[in-house]
Amino acid sequence: MQDWQGKSAADLGRAIGDGALDPVALTEQCLDAITAHPLRDRIYARLTEERARAEARAAARRARDGRRLSLLDGVPVSWKDLFDTAGTATEAGSRLLKDRVPGRDAAVLRNAGAMGLVCLGKTHMSELAFSGLGLNPMTATPPCINDAEAVSGGSSSGAAASVAFGLAPAAIGTDTGGSVRVPAAWNDLVGLKTTSGRLSLDGVVPLCERFDTVGPLARSVEDAALLLAALEGGRPADLRGATLAGTRVAVLETLVLDDLEDAPGAAFEGAVRQLEAAGAQVTRIAAPELAQAQAMSALLFTTEAYGIWGATIEADPEAMYGEILARFRGGREFTGADYVAAWRSLEELRATWSARMAGFDAVLAPSVAILPPKLKRLETEEAYYRSANLLTLRNTRVGNLMGLSALTLPTGTPSCGLMLLGKPMGEERLLRLGAAAEAALRRG
Repeated sequence: MQDWQGKSAADLGRAIGDGALDPVALTEQCLDAITAHPLRDRIYARLTEERARAEARAAARRARDGRRLSLLDGVPVSWKDLFDTAGTATEAGSRLLKDRVPGRDAAVLRNAGAMGLVCLGKTHMSELAFSGLGLNPMTATPPCINDAEAVSGGSSSGAAASVAFGLAPAAIGTDTGGSVRVPAAWNDLVGLKTTSGRLSLDGVVPLCERFDTVGPLARSVEDAALLLAALEGGRPADLRGATLAGTRVAVLETLVLDDLEDAPGAAFEGAVRQLEAAGAQVTRIAAPELAQAQAMSALLFTTEAYGIWGATIEADPEAMYGEILARFRGGREFTGADYVAAWRSLEELRATWSARMAGFDAVLAPSVAILPPKLKRLETEEAYYRSANLLTLRNTRVGNLMGLSALTLPTGTPSCGLMLLGKPMGEERLLRLGAAAEAALRRG
């Protein structure tokens, strides 16, 4: 059997369908690679070997009998450790949830299983998903593929590392303020943020339920489309014939271009030129409503997060990393009236954004303004940790605040992503545009 590492999930699925690849052998190779990897304990919280082997055997039987459930039937994936897995601990990167063992799978995991995907295990993450950096001194901090001394991005930190280091063909994470797109960008992967409400949160440990979304991290846009279909038990977007010719895209100039480090800035401008050369019509545009929306971020996110977790946290605050504890406790500063008023204002700002961007197929921005910060500096400088975390999430948070679908693509410059912001519930259209953009960037 050919080496599976580095191949897309779709290519592995096609090989299984052609009879050139045995799902059982593929799963065993994945498990062996994880077990042998020197960084496995920083990437995987725990494996689900027995489950994976049983699911692989079932996939192999279906392949032999011509009864495959989907193109990804028999392909292994990793799961962020906030998706409930029946009989296996799900702790969301927090000592507060140590030894928490759910009795049933999360709905999206059930859907994926019904499409034949194989569950490899659970990946490490930021504590209760409340950091864009991926630093977690309480459990483990996954590494960045491009810098051994840097964090991998959060909160789906281990999810990204599992794919980037060749320890899973694809991964499933969540995105509340950028938690799929940041680690995907910093590890040169494709990451899809779905629209809030598109995928079920049943059995997903919450952070901010009005912003929480489920999404894949993968090697290609095709993989992201197939994984989205598996997570909701639907049909994948048709990417055939995707082109940039005649498409209208806006380059967002409000906030997202401020304080860019050199590499992300140059990578972004280069990517825009490549898309324009491939036929996209590019317009640069400001969106003043974003400044007001971003100013409400602390109120909107921390109030809901503390409302969900406050009692649990205050029962054992010493179990938490101080920076994460402080961020949660920030939610105590606001009243219920503040929260309701902020959401009413945000809905008005979303309407303004929608009208402004109605004529565009997507809005472009650098996925992250900075390169992955060094782990040691984050651990020793509190002010730097806080500023880096806020700057890391600033660009991606636009998609969450405006209630959009969003996609990050590798630009070819290490740890620099191109973000495409689409319409709410417009994932299929966004994925087609993303497939065309991906092809243009790879040619460039």
